[in-house]
Amino acid sequence: MSDFIIGLTGGVASGKSEVTRRFEALGVHVADADVAAREVVEPGQPALAAIAERFGADILLADGTLDRRRLRERIFADAGERRALEAITHPAIRARLEAQCRTAAGPYAIAAVPLLVEAGGRAAYPWVDRILVVDAPVHVQHARLMRRDGVDEALASRMIAAQATREARAAIADDVIVNDGHPEHLDAMVATLDARYRELAGFPL
Repeated sequence: MSDFIIGLTGGVASGKSEVTRRFEALGVHVADADVAAREVVEPGQPALAAIAERFGADILLADGTLDRRRLRERIFADAGERRALEAITHPAIRARLEAQCRTAAGPYAIAAVPLLVEAGGRAAYPWVDRILVVDAPVHVQHARLMRRDGVDEALASRMIAAQATREARAAIADDVIVNDGHPEHLDAMVATLDARYRELAGFPL
């Protein structure tokens, strides 16, 4: 049981996955919001039933799974529809993340939430004890996006601009890891934070 929970967030291509992999290598459980978002809309889940009720039965495929393409078209064409979907899925995602963290073995757990700021920050995640922001300079994000996703500079700029600013994330951060293109530095930074979190959780090394 983990009573101490870290909320981890960061901008697109900031290196969140590199950081969480290092925490996992130290035996820390990481609950991933992207995974939870897929799980809460699986057949038999209350959120999927609520989506079908709100958006109509034709939002489901013949096998009862969510027609993601059709839903995506609906929500990107209408901001009101997107907010309606978020009102259904976000509480379910948060509840699943908290349950996974609370039941995890180890002195503390991490909830990895890419859009933590956009989803409401501390007000939406009152059960998070500390917030760790993985930060990267914008030019590093650009280069990583273009290399990783094969997008051009203009699209990379739009993807970054669509998210909260670095300043907004910094404003809610208790801890910051600057991932500026030197991955060898991450090991030491993660080890330092791991020791701090274990001590705060009452389980010093």
